[in-house]
Amino acid sequence: MTALFSHIPADRRPTLEILVDGQPIIAREGDTVAAALLASGLDVRRETAVSGMPRLPYCMMGVCFDCLVTIDGVGNRQGCLIPVAPGMQVEVQRGKREIGK
Repeated sequence: MTALFSHIPADRRPTLEILVDGQPIIAREGDTVAAALLASGLDVRRETAVSGMPRLPYCMMGVCFDCLVTIDGVGNRQGCLIPVAPGMQVEVQRGKREIGK
């Protein structure tokens, strides 16, 4: 079965590695964090603070906030707006996360 989100084979951009919950994934230079996570095949990006329901990126343009992740220790980052960088550490955000913590 083919993944719903994946890089097209003709995409020749350089690759780089980021860590997601300690697991290395390969991203393409210029990808946003949310795009890289979707292309990696990983499911959940965050869990809501109230019900704990899993959420995935939805709008991919910074409007819906369903792509919130913790990046390099800073919570509540919109993954759809942040470009990947080599060695970036991303964590699935579980519940409420204070900015800067």
